[in-house]
Amino acid sequence: MTGINLATIGFTKTTAAGFFDRLKSAGVKKVIDVRLHNTSQLAGFAKADDLSYFLKEICGTQYVHQPLLAPTDDILKAFKRDKGDWSIYENSFMRLMEQRRVENRFKPEMFDDGCLLCSEDKPHHCHRRLVCEYLNVKWSGTIKVRHL
Repeated sequence: MTGINLATIGFTKTTAAGFFDRLKSAGVKKVIDVRLHNTSQLAGFAKADDLSYFLKEICGTQYVHQPLLAPTDDILKAFKRDKGDWSIYENSFMRLMEQRRVENRFKPEMFDDGCLLCSEDKPHHCHRRLVCEYLNVKWSGTIKVRHL
């Protein structure tokens, strides 16, 4: 298996221009939305239908929603609403990925020149980073990750 180039990006704390420019500059061919809920009014330009249109028109990029790579509502609420501990969130999410056996439900090639999208502006406390780390372990380090 050859190396897979995978980026990650968040849409908060940025402008639409900055967001789409980063994707274009990185040569992203497919945005893989790993949010559980992708239609919130708070998402602005990143609401699913709008985002799909903008990505195609501005970047020539495909949009795919992949909630299988998102945390459950319970995991999200325990962390966000209840101001939970990151390490508990991280462990819960990694167990969920293992239970879902996501490494067997996707082929690494599906992610090549892709970009995982979530709301968090930085990857440090975001599950998109955890998805990359999990899959990289399961796929023997074939993923080259770049956080935009």
